[in-house]
Amino acid sequence: MELNEETVDDVRVIRPAGRLDSNTSPELEAALFAHLEADPRLVIRFADVEYISSAGLRVMLMAAKKVRQQGGQLVLCEIHEPIREVFEISGFLSILEVCDDRDAAVAQVRDGA
Repeated sequence: MELNEETVDDVRVIRPAGRLDSNTSPELEAALFAHLEADPRLVIRFADVEYISSAGLRVMLMAAKKVRQQGGQLVLCEIHEPIREVFEISGFLSILEVCDDRDAAVAQVRDGA
């Protein structure tokens, strides 16, 4: 897995690429939690994620809980259909905020919508 980061309109966007599984999810978890310590507002862009396991889902759930505890906002975006199905089947779409594209996700986080 590869992690890319950018800041758009003062909102941090993290873009993992590849597989989110038991081998790679600790790296994503460390990056997310390091950022969330400083700013509980975050967009995760899934455009380049090819696979997500239960370990990757666990990281998303833990990040969402931390964001809620801190009064922040976490929005996922650009989720390909096979990955979206995993989120849907697991029930995560009901607890995570999702936008179709990066700009909409950034606007939602920036505006606190």
